[in-house]
Amino acid sequence: MKVLVVANRTASTPRLLEAVARRSRAQPTEFVLLIPDAGNAADWTREIAVELVSRAARKPVDSLPAGADLLDAIRAGDYDEILISSKRLRRGLIRRVERLGLPVTALAPPRGPIMDAGVDLAPSICCSTRVPR
Repeated sequence: MKVLVVANRTASTPRLLEAVARRSRAQPTEFVLLIPDAGNAADWTREIAVELVSRAARKPVDSLPAGADLLDAIRAGDYDEILISSKRLRRGLIRRVERLGLPVTALAPPRGPIMDAGVDLAPSICCSTRVPR
């Protein structure tokens, strides 16, 4: 199984990290992290995001360069599933990805500050939902 994880600062949220951990425990899974816009935040970097997702996956995670086009990355990557984590889930984005014929899981982080999370999270914290069409 190969999963593309699309996230910015939400790569540090418990919901996303638990979703990665559950998939990793369920079957051998390769994860690739795409951060559309890492920005210039001094307290958060792509390296931090890769480390957090790698810990959740319990193995190294590949990453695509910042600014990579999401749809081009999906077409080129031979993915089995797309996980999108965003504070501002855009239904148009979800629909465009679904049109490519891949399962999409949209994870909206809880309201409030985004905090670093470990991988030993209770499954009840995770609440992935599929965005309706």
